[in-house]
Amino acid sequence: MDFRFSAEEEAFRDEVRAFVRAEWPSELSRPGYNDREDSPRDYGEAARAFQKKLADKGWLTLAWPKEHGGLGAGPMQQLVYNEEMSALRAPGFGGMGVAMVGPTLMLHGTEEQRRRFLGRIARAEMSWCQGFSEPGAGSDLASLQTRAVQDGDDFVVNGQKIWTSGAHRADYCILLARTDPDAPKHRGISYFLMDMKSPGVTITPLTNMLGSDAFNQVFLDNVRIPRENLVGELNRGWYVATTTLDFERSGIQRIVFAETLLHDLIDYARESRQRGRRLIDAPSVRNKLADLAIEFAVGRVLAYRVAWMQGQGRVPNAEASIAKLYSTELQSRFAVAAVSLLGLGGLLARASAYAPLDGRLSSYYLAAVSYTIAAGTSEVQRNIIAQRGLGLPRA
Repeated sequence: MDFRFSAEEEAFRDEVRAFVRAEWPSELSRPGYNDREDSPRDYGEAARAFQKKLADKGWLTLAWPKEHGGLGAGPMQQLVYNEEMSALRAPGFGGMGVAMVGPTLMLHGTEEQRRRFLGRIARAEMSWCQGFSEPGAGSDLASLQTRAVQDGDDFVVNGQKIWTSGAHRADYCILLARTDPDAPKHRGISYFLMDMKSPGVTITPLTNMLGSDAFNQVFLDNVRIPRENLVGELNRGWYVATTTLDFERSGIQRIVFAETLLHDLIDYARESRQRGRRLIDAPSVRNKLADLAIEFAVGRVLAYRVAWMQGQGRVPNAEASIAKLYSTELQSRFAVAAVSLLGLGGLLARASAYAPLDGRLSSYYLAAVSYTIAAGTSEVQRNIIAQRGLGLPRA
């Protein structure tokens, strides 16, 4: 692959950077503002207005085909856009609808489903959540027990979902439910589009140790979903879901966002003094920061490879899992190293006036615990790499 971006891609990078700096308030770029209790009250309104502007430019669905409301940009241009939005901490991604639901409907949805949903997603008019995991079906997702029974032109759904990010704000949910309990577990699942305002849907927030209520439990009590909201073939929803998960695992955002925190830590180490000398003057500190910078450079290249393969018309299945595995494991290592370098002050929360870097790294340390679990655990990624990348047999 060519490690250089083209002149057109670099010009687009400059355009995106200038637009964000002009349209997104820098004071709202603090990590984690969107789902914490200490977020400014106008954050959500500002984010929606910003995304409307992106939609008007076609950037929200940059790589979507033109007939579906996008600009038909290539994967490398999309990667440049994602890099800049992450580096500037701007809400420029359009959420699950743009990144996962839209592309899945393009591949597996009916013409009516595409007509009904893609335009609204492209115009930033609706938000989505993902109803996959259950209390007893996380990494082994195919063990899910939520049932959907056909009743005339509807499916009646009963069950429970968990870790449903953004369910309390979502308009629709992509939902997996078992429609054939007698079939092998991968072959009796169907994929639905569920209106979150349907009678029988109950949402309960799950507040994590960061004080965020982004996670939720969703209880489904005789919820009716029209048959027209079935995506793909009945009982073949597992194969639609794997398409969705491939889109979820292939981004560069994880690396770029963490790397911005690394730069913050390096600046702090240059300015902070302990016992009369700068923190960065200690060889152990300087060497650790250098090691992390190298690791992040490797992570970028792995993410670049995924985008490059997509641009060549190839399907980066194992390669997307490699990028996801490496980046989330690196995030965890970085979080531990960062808090260790900051010393006892690194444990102070955001509310403390004495917390280094406004407590950003202590919050990141707590959040990093989940990164190797969300979107498929490290163990799941290793299995995918072994089986689909290396051709190894199942254990």
